[in-house]
Amino acid sequence: MKLKSLLAAGLTLAMLAGCSSSTPAADDGAKEDEGSAAAEAKTYNVGVAIYQFNDNFMTLYRNEIESYFASKETDEVKYNVTIVDGKNDMAEQSNQIDSFITQGMDVIILNLVQTSSADSIIDKVVGAGIPLVLINREPLGDNGDESYTRILDNPTVCYVGADARQSGTYQGEIIAELADHGDINGDGKVSYVMIEGDPENVDAQYRTEYSIKALEDAGIEVECLDDQVGNWDQTKGQEIAANALTQYGDAVEVIFCNNDAMALGAAASITAANRTVGEDIYLVGVDALDECVEMVNKGTMTGTVLNDAKGQADTAVDVAIDLLNGKSIQNYYWVDYVKVVKE
Repeated sequence: MKLKSLLAAGLTLAMLAGCSSSTPAADDGAKEDEGSAAAEAKTYNVGVAIYQFNDNFMTLYRNEIESYFASKETDEVKYNVTIVDGKNDMAEQSNQIDSFITQGMDVIILNLVQTSSADSIIDKVVGAGIPLVLINREPLGDNGDESYTRILDNPTVCYVGADARQSGTYQGEIIAELADHGDINGDGKVSYVMIEGDPENVDAQYRTEYSIKALEDAGIEVECLDDQVGNWDQTKGQEIAANALTQYGDAVEVIFCNNDAMALGAAASITAANRTVGEDIYLVGVDALDECVEMVNKGTMTGTVLNDAKGQADTAVDVAIDLLNGKSIQNYYWVDYVKVVKE
């Protein structure tokens, strides 16, 4: 009898336990909902300021930034990337940086309109507690050492770019390595026209200086027929080249352009002047835009230098993500240029 009572009591408890299990089941569902909420992706807000959208190279660069951030997303991490056009206006870009700070961006990637404004922009962003990745235009500030020191003194500030001295050197070497070393008319010197980018930009300064230095270092005598500022613009490059070809005619043996956009303009003027690249004139640029690489292969452009937009953009994104994750970074990241000539 006692055994039956115990069995009955055990059965009753089991039934009660079975009935009461329905309540925890509901709780488990709530916990699952809470878990799902906790598992929602962390979203980082990224502000990207480009000096000017109307720039062939920076178009490649910013598109790569956007696509590479997208490739880095996971179920746990998302990147909300906002890219703005500075329209080559420093006041406009300063307002955009202020807006990024007000919006509380988690990191800012900045391609400066004016490198001389680097000091104040760095101070502003650092003061707001936002990590900063400067790209493409090496900041020099009012005094070159000041911006360099500001970057080195801030563990959440860095610069990603390529050493423009290398690109200028490669341009000069392309000409020096030709069979006639650029001296088409055989008068013992290379007579050239230089079309510069923004004179404030260190890339323009170094490409202008080091392209000619490479020729001189190779023991080649040079003569500058004309040196004008084209501000990276294709139309301006075409205008400068046309004027130089009209003024100096066959004396022009080489046209150096600080970027490919201006080289494309110069190429149009060379054609209009009934000159032929590779026969009676040489033309070199920098950036290795697809169109220019094709021209190099066809022989309608002597050479260009790959300014690795993808490599720089990917490095900038990787560093920005490291900053978002609280990792230590270097203050300077350099991506090599590559010489591009017809095989």
